[in-house]
Formats: sequence, structure tokens, C-alpha cells
Amino acid sequence: MRSRLRLSLELLCAALAALCCVLTAVVAALYPPALLVLVPALALIAVAIVLGGRHLRRAICRAVNCTRFEGSELQLSLGSLGLPAALLSGKTLVWYNEAFRARLLAGEDAFLQPVSRALPGLDLRQCAEEKGQNLERAGRRYTAFSAPGAEGFAILYLVDDTELKAAAAEYAASRPAYLIIEVDGYQELVADLRDSERSHVMEAVNRTLEQYFARTNGFLRRVSVSRYIAVVEERHMKEIVAARFDLLDKVRALNESVQLTLSIGVGRGGSCLKECQQMAQQSLDMALGRGGDQAAVKTPDGFEFYGGVTRSVEKRSRVKSRILANALVDLVRQADSVVIMGHRMSDLDAMGAAVGVLRICKGLDVPAVIAVRRKATLASSLIESFEQAGLGEDFIEPEEAAELVTASTLLVVVDTHITGLVESRDILEKCGQVAVIDHHRKAVGHIENPVLFCHEPYASSTCELVCELLQYVPGEETNPTPLEAQALLAGIMLDTRSFALHTGVRTFEAAAYLRRMGAVTEEVRLLFNSSLEEYTVKSNLVESARLYMGCAVSVSGELPPGMAVAVPQAANDLLTINGVGASFVAVQKGDGVNISARSMGKVNVQVILEQLGGGGHMTMAGAQLKNISLDHAEQMLCDAIADYRRQQQASQKNQQAAQP
Repeated sequence: MRSRLRLSLELLCAALAALCCVLTAVVAALYPPALLVLVPALALIAVAIVLGGRHLRRAICRAVNCTRFEGSELQLSLGSLGLPAALLSGKTLVWYNEAFRARLLAGEDAFLQPVSRALPGLDLRQCAEEKGQNLERAGRRYTAFSAPGAEGFAILYLVDDTELKAAAAEYAASRPAYLIIEVDGYQELVADLRDSERSHVMEAVNRTLEQYFARTNGFLRRVSVSRYIAVVEERHMKEIVAARFDLLDKVRALNESVQLTLSIGVGRGGSCLKECQQMAQQSLDMALGRGGDQAAVKTPDGFEFYGGVTRSVEKRSRVKSRILANALVDLVRQADSVVIMGHRMSDLDAMGAAVGVLRICKGLDVPAVIAVRRKATLASSLIESFEQAGLGEDFIEPEEAAELVTASTLLVVVDTHITGLVESRDILEKCGQVAVIDHHRKAVGHIENPVLFCHEPYASSTCELVCELLQYVPGEETNPTPLEAQALLAGIMLDTRSFALHTGVRTFEAAAYLRRMGAVTEEVRLLFNSSLEEYTVKSNLVESARLYMGCAVSVSGELPPGMAVAVPQAANDLLTINGVGASFVAVQKGDGVNISARSMGKVNVQVILEQLGGGGHMTMAGAQLKNISLDHAEQMLCDAIADYRRQQQASQKNQQAAQP
């Protein structure tokens, strides 16, 4: 029966009412005095229908519900069922048992009424699925199931699982989340403080942490001079995440003379407390590897990051550099060959660092090559300078390098630690031993289980790290030649914009070392020269830029072949404009969009581009968007900038509120 009974009755009643009105109008036209009788009669009929409709509905309901026919098939099957059950024709109630009437209709009748009046939000398609549909009615929680029948009918029944769902919700809310909290660079932080000052600083940190976690029903314990652990329930962890870890802002505002920051690693959603602890340790390593002053949260679904909106502070030791240099020397000596490669579209920092590692291999008399795609690099000027010096055989295509890989080959990856960004995934997968040297902040998708991981996000460039390693490698044969020193210096100058950004004491020490090794600054500057065509493209990108929330945003269609180097150059030039704290240049590339970002240090472009699947460093980052239009990419970029600015403003407000 596909026609709806209720709809048919309503149409019939409406038709009769309309007919009565028409007849009344006709009679009134023929004999107006008849209105004195017809109007009161119609009013009485209407009152009778209203008053008798309820009684009539109940009578029909009892007849259809088979309450007068004991032992009927319908009565025996569902009438006495303890669960609320109903029969639907489409979305109209045509039958229900006493349990349905008592629990869901409050003892009232709803015969031939829409089921949505009794159960708002009911979705029969979802009810037909294995898990059913969750509904709430009169303070009780149900799971609704339905089974479609013939001729448009469906059977609906509901399971009252209020207590079960309440217990499940309480279980989920009380699951433990494990936090590891560390004061960034504690030893360097308190090295110049008196004992009383040191105690005062840590007392302020202790008091802030205790007050913060006192609002939860978890606990906080100090396990070392600069490390704490905390365990809180998931219900409170959600509040902490919703506040975007405002604890970072509270600690940062404690003492303006001391740069107090925290790194927080969180493990939540693990099957047991031990697994949460392991996830928290991985999160802390990730937070520290990204420069500190932030929280990293790991769940079974992956990592999430909060904070990281401030400038990182140099926190490295020469002892660590010496240990890493010795470890790298041992690995090179044990290998029968070494392959060195950077990231896709390698730049002067990647190639300069590769040249420095190549010098170590040559000094130790171990065969080594640099794998680079010459047609897809931003360091072609550097490679050409080596070719002119008769050293072009050191640079080979990745496909050729892959053929040289043996079981004892060591792969050294420079200027990236992300698996998806390396010059050749084939080489990475073939080599059993991998060493990584990088300065970019740690990100998801990093190379797993390298035998050496030299990762310093506080360094200005990878070339700076390689310079430090070179100074601790024994033997004069490992001293770089003037040409190699110039390659390393070019990498440092690129990432620091000629020592204007992200420089530390160690940066200038590395530059001084390279100068002693024979680097000529005039020759280095020549590596940055561009052709007239590249300069024209760069100028067009700069000219088309617009200001958006303190950032310069330039968007362009696909560039002519070989003009990719103009993109980062344009991003650098845009920073020289007054009022620009960061620059973003987005260029169409096939069916995708490539974005290059630069910053003066007050804006963390890495955090912004991570929202688009990119990454990099605080002052230098990039992203590659696939299968997207240029307009959509521009909108996504602007949304990411706006979101970052909102976080920045919230962080500043939290710091001001936390100041005494």
C-alpha cells in the first residue's frame, strides 16, 4: 500500500471542507437569509470535529492496534514485546505497541501522525545500518533499528541503552592522557643566574604548573630539575586542547628577563597508560625538534601541534657537535661508498652542505657522489662553478647513483629529514644505513630509524651544521678547499639572507672558519646572480603582490621553464617592504600550486604552511598543493594566515593576563 492512509484522509477532509464552503457560498448568493442558519451550523460542526477528533483517533488506534482481537498474529509478534516497536508507512505511524506508546508518546496516541513528532531527527536509512541510530527522548537514550518491508512499510524498534551509553561516555572521559613537560634549555637558561635567582625562577614555574593542573583531577610530579610528568583524564585533556595549551603563554609571561619556555609532549588515546607514555615521549621529541615552546599531541590518528609562535633561541653545545662528528666519521669509514643527496628542487644550502659532507668522505678516502637532478635544482650556478673547476663528476643524476648502491653504502641526507621530500625515494629505500643532517623543524613523516640524526632547529642553515662537523673531523685532508668553502658560505648566506635573519654566535663562527679556509665573499655573491629573464619574472611577482594581515601575498600562473628560482627570490624581496612581516609567493605548477614563504622572524611561516601540508623553518618554508586551482590555493593560504594571526593575538592576550 504505497498511498499514505493519513494523507488520504486529510485530503478527503480538506475536499469536503472546501465543498461545504462552496455550497455555503452558493446558497448565500441565492438566498442570503439562509446564512443566519448555515453559519451557526458550520460552527457547531467544526467544534464537534475538534472535540470528537481526539476520541475518533483513539478509537481508530485501538482498532488498528488489534487490542480488540486477542491472539492475532500482529498482537502475538510485537504487541507484547518489551521494546518500543512501531510500524511505519513511509514516515507515518500506522501501528505501535504499548511500550512505544508509554515510553515515547507519554501515554498519548499518535496514530497516522508523522514519526518525526514522536522521534525528532529519526533517519530510517541510518536505522537500517548495523549500528543503528542514536536518539534521545524524555531523558532516555535509545538506539533505533529498522527493517524495511513490502509495499513501503518498515518495522521500527528501539533499544533503551541509557545506562550503557552513560557508562561508555564515562569510560571515554576518564581515560588517562600522559604529559611530559620540559623547561627548554634549562642549563643554558640558568647558567648565568645566582642560586637565589635560579630558585626564584623555578619556584614560579612550579607554582604555575601546580595551579594549572589543580583544576583537573589528575596529578603532577617533578621528575628532574627541568622535567615534569602529569596524568589527567581525557575530559580535562579536551579542555586543555580547547584552550590551545595556554600554559605555554602563562610560563612565557612569568619573567621577561629570562626567556622561559616549555615543551610539552602529550600521549592520548592509547590502549594503556604505558602506550600513552611512549606516545608522550615521541611527542616531546617532536616538540623539541621543532624548536621548543610548543606542545605536540600524539593520538592513534597522528600528531597535532600547538604554540610555536615565538622565535626559537640557540641551544646547542660543542660537545654534541664533536660527538656527532666522530659518529659520522665512523659511519663513513665503515661504508664502501657514500651517496649524498638533499631535497627536491635543491638550493644552495642543500648543495653546499652536500659539498661539505663530500669533503669529509674525500678526506677519509671513501668514494662518494652527490645525487642531484641538474634540470630541477635552484643551485645550478654552484654546480656550474664546480664543473668549470673540473669537478663535475662529483654530481650525478639520482638514477645513476641508485645503480651504485650496495649493501654497505651509506646514504647522507642533508637539508631535509622528511621522507617525501628527498631527491630520490629509490635511493633512500635501497640504502640500509642512512644519516640525516638538517636544521628544519621536525615534522611528521620524518625518516625512520636513521643511524645518525644530526638535527638542530636552532641552526641558521645545514651548511652551518656541516661547518661545525668539519672542524671536529681529524686530518688536514678534510679541510675544505676555497671553492668548497664558498659553497658552504653561500648556503649560510642564502638561509640567513646575508646574515640578516636567524643568526647566532655559531653562525658567525662558521662564517669566520670558512673565510679562513679561503672563501671569497665576492665570488660567493656571484652565485646569487640571476639572468635578465629571471629578474623580470621576479619583478612581476613582486609587482603583483598585495598586503594581507601584515603579510605580502603574490599569486601567479605557471612560470616559463627554468624560472623557478625567481619564486624564493621574490619572496625575499617582498620582505624589504615596510609593514611586511612575512611573504608568500604562490605559483601554478601543472595541476597544483607551489608556495614559497619567508619571514623576518616575528611570523612563523612553518606553522602557517603546515596547515596546507607544507613545512620548513620558522623564517623559511614551502608547500606543494596537488590537484587544486590557483584561486582555491590563495583562499586556503589566506585562511591559514588569518588562523595564525588569531592564535598570535590569543597568545598575546594570555601572556598579558598572566603577567602580575
